[in-house]
Amino acid sequence: MKSDDAALIERCRAGDIAAFEPLVEKYRQRVWRLAYNVLRDREEAWDVAQEAFVRAWQALPSFRGQSAFYTWLFRIVMNVAADRARSRAARGRAFGTERVPEEDWDRVLVDQPAEATPDAAAAGAEKRARIERALATLSDDHRRIVVLSDIEGLSYREIADVLEIPMGTVMSRLHNARKRLKAALGPLLVLLLALVALLAAPAVDAQQVVRFGARVLLATDKPPASTLRIAPPVPDERLQAFLPRLRQLTGYQEYTSLERYRAEVPIGSMQQWPVPGDRVLEVLPDRVSGDTVYMRVRLQRGAVNEVTTNIQAARGNPAVIGGPRYAEGVLVIIVWANANPQASESERR
Repeated sequence: MKSDDAALIERCRAGDIAAFEPLVEKYRQRVWRLAYNVLRDREEAWDVAQEAFVRAWQALPSFRGQSAFYTWLFRIVMNVAADRARSRAARGRAFGTERVPEEDWDRVLVDQPAEATPDAAAAGAEKRARIERALATLSDDHRRIVVLSDIEGLSYREIADVLEIPMGTVMSRLHNARKRLKAALGPLLVLLLALVALLAAPAVDAQQVVRFGARVLLATDKPPASTLRIAPPVPDERLQAFLPRLRQLTGYQEYTSLERYRAEVPIGSMQQWPVPGDRVLEVLPDRVSGDTVYMRVRLQRGAVNEVTTNIQAARGNPAVIGGPRYAEGVLVIIVWANANPQASESERR
């Protein structure tokens, strides 16, 4: 164990709480990045990081210094993140989301940054997409090995300490994981080390502003009761053109607009909107890739998470989310996004 860490830990054991702050400051970014690479959710990654540090403080009396402090800390992070992932999976809903291509949803073309040609931007987005798809093909065990080795830079022995598995298992899993990535990526395997920038939240995203919004619809088999509160009717040719696709997706014939929302905020800024049935819709734009905005969506009713999911939405490619039952049907939420809010202001949803 590094001598500076050892000295701080001894002070912590002696009851000096202030001595724990330098340890938190030193490792907080790596702890958050590790949690994010497991969960792919910024907000939950910070929650996991906080809980991991609390657990580490509580468990310091049992730390014997037989391994580096950060490998012991990473083990706690992985355990907390795994618990959070299992909890999140358990509350997921079967209806899920589906990306719905609808060319007429937004007629405005995306403006590329001045320094990037359309061909270069498209090529970069395709490379990132291929890397993400390749990583998604790995099992959780193999993905963790790649993250710890090629992103965090841990040695075989340190990975074995973190995951509490034999070093030979680490070597075998890493070999198999890289073999699968090589088969999936081919020449792009050389970009694997660039995943630090891809998987850890890029600094540029934190300042980027995106425009997005949601439509809350009630899907029913027949026109809803006249007592139901609905949004003021407004002409919406694109939604009308989209209804056949909605009917195909949900099986319902009638769609009544209940709420319409829109926001233009920096990446990482959560929006909360009321939804009928004493519910709250949370939408968090997480990052941007090309013209696609990656978002975290949660529909809550009191303390219950009725829908928790990650979606991708863009102009011309909104996401449709099937929600819980309401009145005589179910709630359907359409989320649209515009990664380039400087596009024509004639666009109105």
